[in-house]
Amino acid sequence: MGSDATRALAERPAHVPANLVQDFDFWTIANGVDDLHAAYSAVQKNALDIFWTPRNGGHWVATRADDIRRMQLDYKLFSHKEVRLPPVGPEQPLLIPVELDPPEHTPYRRILTQYLTPRAIAAMEDSVRKVTVETIEQLVPNGGCEFMSAFSQIIPIVVFFSLVDVPVSEKDELLALADAGLHGETAEAQWEAQLRMFEYLGRWVRKRREHPGKDLLSMMVNLEIDDELIEEAEAVSFAALVFFGGLDTVAAMMGFIALFLAEHPQHRRQLAERLDDKAFLKRAVEEFIRRHGLANTGRVITQDLEYNGIQFKAGDHILPANVFAGLDERRNPDPLAVDFDRVNGVHAAFGNGPHACPGAALARRELIIFLEEWLSRIPEFSLKPGTWPTMVSGSVNGLQSLELVW
Repeated sequence: MGSDATRALAERPAHVPANLVQDFDFWTIANGVDDLHAAYSAVQKNALDIFWTPRNGGHWVATRADDIRRMQLDYKLFSHKEVRLPPVGPEQPLLIPVELDPPEHTPYRRILTQYLTPRAIAAMEDSVRKVTVETIEQLVPNGGCEFMSAFSQIIPIVVFFSLVDVPVSEKDELLALADAGLHGETAEAQWEAQLRMFEYLGRWVRKRREHPGKDLLSMMVNLEIDDELIEEAEAVSFAALVFFGGLDTVAAMMGFIALFLAEHPQHRRQLAERLDDKAFLKRAVEEFIRRHGLANTGRVITQDLEYNGIQFKAGDHILPANVFAGLDERRNPDPLAVDFDRVNGVHAAFGNGPHACPGAALARRELIIFLEEWLSRIPEFSLKPGTWPTMVSGSVNGLQSLELVW
């Protein structure tokens, strides 16, 4: 991301010692790297556990799993009320419910957890599997594809549309807006795309408020708090967050998994030989999630405090980046290696505490179905010769393109 806020270096505050300063920009770490997560790992190994960077408005960075977990759990000291870095102005609406803390956050989250129950996810499995199989079987005769646009972005958006009862025929417009909103070249371009997304979703919000159904969107936008219907702007923000969360993260994880398997035939064949072993597949998916962390959301520190010898001031921003937790060699020996027999691998991919992702179980189910159906039909595949995927980093790490052949 290349905005003035990221290019300009913030002045070091008086309470930040010079020896705790390191130049780090999580929006540009992917530039020119072959392995995004190896780049994060290199930063982690060569940095202090917690340091301050002058990038993106100036903020702290936590690089170790134990600190990241503690900060994710303690929303009273490390608030979600400002998660975007660089910080946005007050004229831009809150991202609901991500930028709310309990108790304001609780009613919104309750809607999602009530809808995305294990029983509901199990009931969705047949439809998810059906669209997965249909998409793969259309690709098989082609001998290759651009994986992100032809597959990994398709499955999550079909699942989302099923949840909210929106026609799948509208997926192309939403995919374009989602990509621009998360990976635009500047903060301004991202925000412009997000505004267009809000305008698009606003039409559906109004329809569901006038004629509610039994779908998730109807439940979300007709939420009442203290016997008052939430405002339309809040409903639109809520819908946008669920859309972005369900689409980009799952698509990105599928991309990283497909890239890894294309480059590691032994792992690919090990999986293909054990597709009927449910416990093994669950363990493999968890290992992929640990190795390929995605989300980076900031926090704002709510009061002056000393933390592990560091003086934080109220209003300081900090990035306890989820990606670092899974790469921490203190908790995961040889963290860059993918080991399907790893036991109790530590990561923070879905967050912790009241802000933990309510769609985590659905995401895991989508990934397992992807592996089962893809590897049973395309067990041997590789990168298209002469290509390498374009990687992007930021609020959600991912791949912009991935050319596969078989």
